[in-house]
Amino acid sequence: MNSQNNIIISTENLWKIYQLGNQQVNALCGVTFTVARNDFLAIMGPSGSGKSTIMNLIGCLDTPTKGKYYLSGKLVSELSENELAYIRNREIGFVFQVFNLLPRATTFHNVELPLIYKGTRKKEREEKTRKALEMVEMDHRMDHRPSELSGGERQRVAIARALVNEPSILLADEPTGNLDSKTGGEILNLFHKLHSQGNTIIIVTHDRDIARMAQRIIFVKDGKIEREERKGE
Repeated sequence: MNSQNNIIISTENLWKIYQLGNQQVNALCGVTFTVARNDFLAIMGPSGSGKSTIMNLIGCLDTPTKGKYYLSGKLVSELSENELAYIRNREIGFVFQVFNLLPRATTFHNVELPLIYKGTRKKEREEKTRKALEMVEMDHRMDHRPSELSGGERQRVAIARALVNEPSILLADEPTGNLDSKTGGEILNLFHKLHSQGNTIIIVTHDRDIARMAQRIIFVKDGKIEREERKGE
């Protein structure tokens, strides 16, 4: 059982309601769950189930209509814009289906960017960038531009960029969606390796095979958590 002080994410009765003209759309309907440090969680559901809405809320990219979200013990709704920006830059690493790399920048520069925004000194920046690239086995491609890399290599660079600030949580939204099954498998093995090194990982996916690789799976349907599975249960 996870002790309370090991909980990094805690949501209580989260709702997200959108007003579309005269229509009210309930994207999330009272979602409650926790994530402990070094968890490997998959949030699974069909398109439109609410899984990406959950990711946007826990990534502090959006705010809930109702309910409470605690990140590292802090109530997120009480944080200022500056504090939220700090969390997005330092606490959470994002990996998306689309790699979002700068086309004219080298691998090294793409990974280094979050540290530049943070104001990290050049020497420390270079050390951290090299370390992140080594973690994803892309240090031998640091001078290449995205057009010179395969899809899998580009996703590795995107993961290195997410890791470079040593975040508490790695959030991945359909990270293998644009990759063939072999390359997707390599990226999932990389997530396993990162998890074994102590990272907390949350993957949002509609793919059952991908979800099965996580320790826990939360199944989402029509904005609600249907059920949860844990490995070995």
